[in-house]
Amino acid sequence: MPKRMALFIPFFVVVLAGTIVYRNAGRDPDPVASKSSLIQPSPHSNAALKSDQQEQALAAFIASQMTGPKGIYTNLKDTDQSEAAATGHEYLSESASLMMRYAVLSRNKELFTTQWRNAKETFNMAEGFSYRYSPKLDKLYPVTAAIDDLRLIRSLYEAGDAFKEPAYIREADQYGARFYKNHVKNGFLYDFYDENYKTNNSFITLCYINLKTLGKLSIDDEWSGELQHNMQGVIEKGYLSDAFPFYETRFTYDTQKYSSENINTVESLLTILSLAEVGMAKASSIDYIEQQVEEGKLYGQYTRDGVPTTDIRSTAIYAITAMIGSEIGDEALYLKSIARMNEFRVQDKNSTLYGGFGDVSSKQAYSFDNLMALLAYRY
Repeated sequence: MPKRMALFIPFFVVVLAGTIVYRNAGRDPDPVASKSSLIQPSPHSNAALKSDQQEQALAAFIASQMTGPKGIYTNLKDTDQSEAAATGHEYLSESASLMMRYAVLSRNKELFTTQWRNAKETFNMAEGFSYRYSPKLDKLYPVTAAIDDLRLIRSLYEAGDAFKEPAYIREADQYGARFYKNHVKNGFLYDFYDENYKTNNSFITLCYINLKTLGKLSIDDEWSGELQHNMQGVIEKGYLSDAFPFYETRFTYDTQKYSSENINTVESLLTILSLAEVGMAKASSIDYIEQQVEEGKLYGQYTRDGVPTTDIRSTAIYAITAMIGSEIGDEALYLKSIARMNEFRVQDKNSTLYGGFGDVSSKQAYSFDNLMALLAYRY
């Protein structure tokens, strides 16, 4: 009997509508700090809303201000949608998959059904899910981002269990097999697949590797074990040092070498979250995160030696550390991270951004920041 194996979560294309933006597939797939990271926290953002009220206010902001006919907008402020990276009111499979996970965690079957229907209608192609659709250009980009396909598949498995719907499990098995065919070569995961050119890139970005999801894919047991073993090894060997316990950015298969220009914090935190989900997060990484969150000094980017290259922080950084705290059962880390995250919350009830995370002056709010915060409240 085939065993459900895991999904790989490659983060790669222009998808991250928040703190990371995936650059355009096939051009430069390295995640980089996005404009949302430039948003500075509100001086009054520790206002006394309780967590459930904060979640409700954020959900209302996303529903009323950032939702269109096909899903969640990449940014509250629209553009001509002609950039290499997704902007404005473009739609991302990333956003759909994050909302699907939120719907499962909040046990909202109606929301899940709507999000999954829209995702299939908007992004599904013959060989994967497009990472991006522009309504102004009526353009579906023929590139799949492993991180997003995997999160969609993971959400289907979780929904099947949460809502007692075997049909979702069957769909997850179906799309998981398709994913494995196009994103895995010789037992190793690749960031993206171009449906037009029938090709992959040459490397894996470490934060795309979600070990828990890799264990769910419906593939042969031997293939499953090989894939999980290989990708766990890629992560483990990418560990930087006990002095700076984050991870390399990518591993190129042809050269068998790691590379990182600088270390983007969101990327390393996602790798640590993946490890935490399977009980493999290193104590040194957790200790470092706890200290930096406590001091409010977890910055957006560092050199490989752990020297900050910026003093900018972001919503998504603290959302992810909250998720890590929840996964390892560290309530103090979770609560402190939520408090830090809420420093970026818009508190002005007269603002259209009230309850969300964004820049009031420019009226910009990124889907990734807001959806990661929404998930963090539910973890």
